[in-house]
Order: sequence, then C-alpha cells, then structure tokens
Amino acid sequence: MKRWLKYIKPYKWYFILGPLCMIVEVVGEVNMPAFLANIINEGVAERNVGYIVFSCACMIVMALLMMAGGVGGAYFGAKAAVNFASDLRRDVYAKVQDFSFANIDKFSTGSLITRLTNDITQIQNFVNMMLRMFLRSPGMLIGALIMAVRLNPSLSVIFAVVIPMILAIQAVVISKAFPRFGKMQTKIDALNANVQESLTNVRVVKSFVREDYEEEKFAGANKNLKQATLSAVSIMITMMPMMMLVMNLTTVAVMWFGGNQVMAGHMPVGDLTAFITYINQILMSLMMVVMLFMNSSRALASAKRITEVLDEEPDLNDIHAKHKDAKVEKGSVTFQNVGFRYYKTSKDKVLDDISVTIEAGETVGIIGPTGCGKSTLVSLIPRLYDADEGAVLVDGIDVKDYSLEHLRSGIGMVLQKNVLFSGTIDENLKWGDDTASEEEIRKFADFAQADGFITSFLEGYETQLEQGGVNLSGGQKQRLCIARALLKKPKIIILDDSTSAVDTATEAKIREAFAGQLKDATKIIIAQRISSVCDADKIIVMDEGKICGVGTHAELLAGNEEYQEIYYSQSEKEVQS
Repeated sequence: MKRWLKYIKPYKWYFILGPLCMIVEVVGEVNMPAFLANIINEGVAERNVGYIVFSCACMIVMALLMMAGGVGGAYFGAKAAVNFASDLRRDVYAKVQDFSFANIDKFSTGSLITRLTNDITQIQNFVNMMLRMFLRSPGMLIGALIMAVRLNPSLSVIFAVVIPMILAIQAVVISKAFPRFGKMQTKIDALNANVQESLTNVRVVKSFVREDYEEEKFAGANKNLKQATLSAVSIMITMMPMMMLVMNLTTVAVMWFGGNQVMAGHMPVGDLTAFITYINQILMSLMMVVMLFMNSSRALASAKRITEVLDEEPDLNDIHAKHKDAKVEKGSVTFQNVGFRYYKTSKDKVLDDISVTIEAGETVGIIGPTGCGKSTLVSLIPRLYDADEGAVLVDGIDVKDYSLEHLRSGIGMVLQKNVLFSGTIDENLKWGDDTASEEEIRKFADFAQADGFITSFLEGYETQLEQGGVNLSGGQKQRLCIARALLKKPKIIILDDSTSAVDTATEAKIREAFAGQLKDATKIIIAQRISSVCDADKIIVMDEGKICGVGTHAELLAGNEEYQEIYYSQSEKEVQS
C-alpha cells in the first residue's frame, strides 16, 4: 500500500472529495423511498394535496442535490484515477529506461508494452470505480438496511438469509477470478509481442511471402487470448444471473409476507412499497460490491505485474560508482583479462581472457569472422553489458566507476542495426546534440557523406522519416547514424560494421574525414572488409572470443595466419568479381 500512496498524495483532495460527493447521492437515495411512503400513507390515503405538493418539492430538491453529488463524485473520481495512472505510467516508463538489455529480455518488449498500457488502464479503471463505489455501496447498504429495519423489523429477518448467501457467492467468484485474469493479461502480452514483431518486420514478411504463416501465428495467439478471456468472463456470466435470481426470489418473498401483513392491517401500503425499494437498494449495493471486487481481481493481477517492473533491479547501475563526477577526457581504452557470457549459466564464453590497450586518439580496426565477439567487445566500453571477469578501463578508470550518463556521453556508438525514429532528419540528427546549430548539423552530416543526399530531398533536413527510416536506403541510414554519433563530439567513437551498406569510394571519404576532423578522438572500427581498416594505427584480429593478433596491416599480413586467411579470401573475391 505504501507504494501506491505515492501516487495518491498529490491528488488527495480528489480522492477525498470524490467519495464525499457520492455520500450526498446515497443520502438522497436512502431517503427517497421514505418520502414516497409518506406520500402514499398520509398524502394519498388522506387526500392531503398540500402535503403531497410539499413532499414532491422536497423530493425535487433532493434529486437536484443527488445529481450534484453524482456529477461531483464522477468528476473527482475521474480526475484522481487519470492523474494516478499518468504518474504511475511515467514512473514505470522511467524504470524501463533504466533497464539493461538483460532486464528488457527478461520481460520481453511486448510484455512491457502491455504493462505500460493495458495493465495501467485496468488499475486506472479500478481506482475510478473504487472512488465512486467505495462509500456509495456500503453507505447505501447500511442506510437502506437501517431504514428497512425501522419500517418493519419482522420482515427484515429475510436479510439474515439473503446477505450471507450473496457474500458466499462473492467469495467463490473472487477466488476463481484472480488467477484467470492474471492468465488473461499474460495472453495479451503474447498477442502484443506477436503484433509488434510482425508489423515491425512487415517488409521481411512480404519479401519471403510469409503472410499466411504470420496470419496463422497471430490466429493462434488471438485464440489463446480469446479462450483466456472467455474463461475469466464466464465467472461474470454465471454470477450475474445467480445474483438476479437471489434478488427476484427475495422480492417475491417480501411481496408474499409483506402482502399478508398489509391485508392483516399490520403494515401500510406505502411502507411495503418503500420496503421493496430498500430491498432493491440493498441487493443493488451488494451487486456493486461484487462488481468492485471483480474489477479488483483484474486490477490486482495488473498491479502485481506493474510491481514486478518497479521492483526489478537494473543489473547495470552506477550506485556504487567511485568517480561519478569523472568524464571521458582523453579516450584511452584498456581491456584487462576480460571474460563475458550472455547466459551466466553457460560454460562457453563469448569473450575469453581479452587483454588489449587502445591509446587515446588511435584509429583501431577490429576484424574477424561472424560471431567471434567483436560487437560484444565494444559493447562493454559504454557498459551496454558488464564484463563477468576482468575489467574495462576508460582513461584508466574502471567503466563501473563512472556515472552511466558521463560515460555514455563521452562515447559515440553506431550500432550494426541502424535505428532512426519517426520525425524529421534534423530531429534525428539532434539526438547527438539537441542544441546543435544548423551549421554544425550540416558540417557533421558532410563528414558522414550525408549532406549530399539530404539536400537532394525537396524538404532537405526537414524531410519526414517513417518509423525506423524505412523510406531511406541502407547506406543513407548508416550515414545519418554516423552523423548523429559525430554530433555528440565524443572522445571515443565506435563504428560497428557501420559502413557495410556504403560503397568503397564513399567509405574512403568517411575515413578521410575521420582522420582529418576527428584526429583527437579514439576511433574503433569493426569491419568485415580489410579495406575498411587497413589504414588503422592498429588492427585487432579476433576468433572464437579471443584475440589472435594485434598489429598494423603490414605486420599482420606478414605474420598472422587468421588475418592472412581473411585478406586472401577477400582478394580472391575481388579478382573473381
């Protein structure tokens, strides 16, 4: 409860005024049948028109007060619930932003989307309903029960049978509903993950003509959700008729026993009419309590899932960093006996006993076969992952001792997968520096050989990019990503196979710009083509998670078998082409 109070306190007046307004409505509802009974017993029976007019005027005033209370309760309830959900969604999203790749993989992207949207909406709906029903339902139940007992104590004995029966039904319903709603939310996760993957990769789906397969996969996830939903809803389907049956049987019993009392002259007709109204109010209030508990079952299942996200500890943080104020000043990188596994239970290491030093300002190439650990190695520098063994030092300081913000601010990284966002080219480039001037943006775009194709568009830097930059070619996306990284003006820039979709002439111009304009920055280039790294100050050759050679192009060509094998295989391909 302590966790949720954080989201209640800023809006405590909404949480207080909402239920209080509903009490006004309850007071009116409980007193209305009494006015009606008096009109029948005293006004109609005695033909007292003045009394009838006065009582009707009182009922009109009370109805207006009830309307004001109902509107106020709904308004404050909605304000409280929406603000509660908004703040909760903000905190959950902020927590997800702190997650490492491993944390995100644990939940899955689809599940996190469901928790941020559907689960929080369920909690919001419950808070809104609770504020409207929390005092209204018990207030109506107690008020109507008191009024019914005052009218006819002997006839009220029927409630001693009916109320326990209804409470027993509620207990069974709640015990069955909670696990079913939890299962239903899990199926929503699976459906969202399926839709996200399919739509994100729709071009791949179409190019392989796999629409039928994706439709079949979606149909399976949709069927699972349907079955889980029907299983949960079936509780409501069986409960409502049972509640209505109890309500109708109670009304029949009251009509029978009450009718006999009226005929015997022990009870006025108006009192019987009011008593029946109070029965309906009591049973309706119990049904509202059932609805509240039903929604609470689903909300509790959602709250549990939200709590799992909020309680998840990011496995990468800077809480214990010893040099939080330190910034990357020079750009030297040292790997000391580094070992790493993606799955901590795995025996096989992705990186094994890596030791190498990259001096500040050097241009270093990393080359090796696919899957040898090149991308993993450079991911340890900005702490996208943490080494399991050994240490990674930047400017002589362990990366774990920097604040994550300062460490990553000093490193520009262009990943293998080129990620652009919906918006203009200018907005995408400003991810590197949101204060960059138009001159700076054009200058770094020119370094990345991107300015030429950008200015060829009708709207230039204001050209709108679709999601993921799908309206650009692979080479264009790569060059925009390089320009974006350069705008950070980093001390270390890492290009992870980031010119693979660029022709050799354009790549040469990019390397030339790097050499001239970024001479003080440390440049780490992962490449498949030796031509991309042959001019580097140092080339690191990797194979099966280990370093098997370090040196210049000439040194490695003269004495490193793995490098020679790569070089000659590429030379043969060039001759054949």
